[in-house]
Amino acid sequence: MENWKVLSGDQEWEGLLEPLDYDLRRYLIHYGEMAEATYDAFNNNRTSKYAGFSRYSKDELFSKVGLGKGKAEKKYTVTKFLYATSSSLVPDGFLLKSLSREDKNSESNWIGFVAVATDEGVREMGRRDIVVAWRGTIESILSMEWVNDIQLGLVEATKIFKTGDDHKEKDVPKVHQGFYSLYTSIDSGSIYNKTSARDQVLEEVKKLVNTYENEELSITVTGHSLGAAITTLNAIDIARNVAGNHLVTAFPFACPRVGNSKLRTTASDLHNLRVLRIENIPDVVPDHPINIVGYDVVGKVLKVDSQKSPYLKNGQPGIMSFLSRAHNLEVYMHMVAGTQGSKALEFKLVIERDIALVNKGLDGLKEEYSVPTSWWVQANQGMVQLPNGSWQLMDVGY
Repeated sequence: MENWKVLSGDQEWEGLLEPLDYDLRRYLIHYGEMAEATYDAFNNNRTSKYAGFSRYSKDELFSKVGLGKGKAEKKYTVTKFLYATSSSLVPDGFLLKSLSREDKNSESNWIGFVAVATDEGVREMGRRDIVVAWRGTIESILSMEWVNDIQLGLVEATKIFKTGDDHKEKDVPKVHQGFYSLYTSIDSGSIYNKTSARDQVLEEVKKLVNTYENEELSITVTGHSLGAAITTLNAIDIARNVAGNHLVTAFPFACPRVGNSKLRTTASDLHNLRVLRIENIPDVVPDHPINIVGYDVVGKVLKVDSQKSPYLKNGQPGIMSFLSRAHNLEVYMHMVAGTQGSKALEFKLVIERDIALVNKGLDGLKEEYSVPTSWWVQANQGMVQLPNGSWQLMDVGY
């Protein structure tokens, strides 16, 4: 792909957003699917002792979540799984546990992965692409991540913004306390978070950058919702502290506001960083926390409007269903595939993307399309019949 630098924002997506460029549509969906993989692989079965982990190994992740065939194939190798802990924000006596695990690692959850393009992928894409994908909050379960989501206070991001001698800069950008904690916290009692998610990802990206330093290289960070907030912090961190002159691009979908105006200006001043926020107009998440408490938006914005799609149940009653659809990542990708611009009233699927994907995790499509609702489920909830006829939970986690 000869124009990958343009699609990664080398020219700030000038002339590509309104109307949305065909190649950029494909590009955004490509990385959106990477973020979606973190949801599709996540084990949210409360009865599993591996709840909160990935159901699949690094080697089989893409094939198991439907990204191993045809147009959906991802020519990447997953090199590292990322884990985060929320325990540092939980007050004494607050017994909320992450999922249902009772083991000593119960405060750690799988939150994403790092992948790198294979040699075949390099030939197809024109460079060695390093991808970091971050998972958003799993809405169907009671998770400690919700505690992080509501920590609205702004704190100085000193671990990201420090000088070479480790002394704090003056006027350090401030960021959302909960997002920052999730990104930087450690839990010495967990084998998964003896180092923070930040340290895990920076170490892996640095290793890959060094391995492929003599090749054309790109670094792309993506995520949805909570994962989009971490994407923003992580992309700034990589661009500032790891990437050197390599281009770092962030594609945060449905991203809440992450920090103050100082964060916005500092990010825009980084010569090797580009951020494109994808926002659905009826989705309330990108507008929060509100500006009056000191928050600002980082990066350029691509607006879509799911109310324009004739495929979606936009006219159906129920405010919670409407908000859930507006925030859903598959709905976002559906809109990227068909939006005709913020001023256009029509919607047309320019990219041939299966509309059945909209209903993977919700009731979003009109009944006339005959697609089951919330159809992305593990077969038999992981129960497997043994040779003697009995059934047993085949419990694995990574």
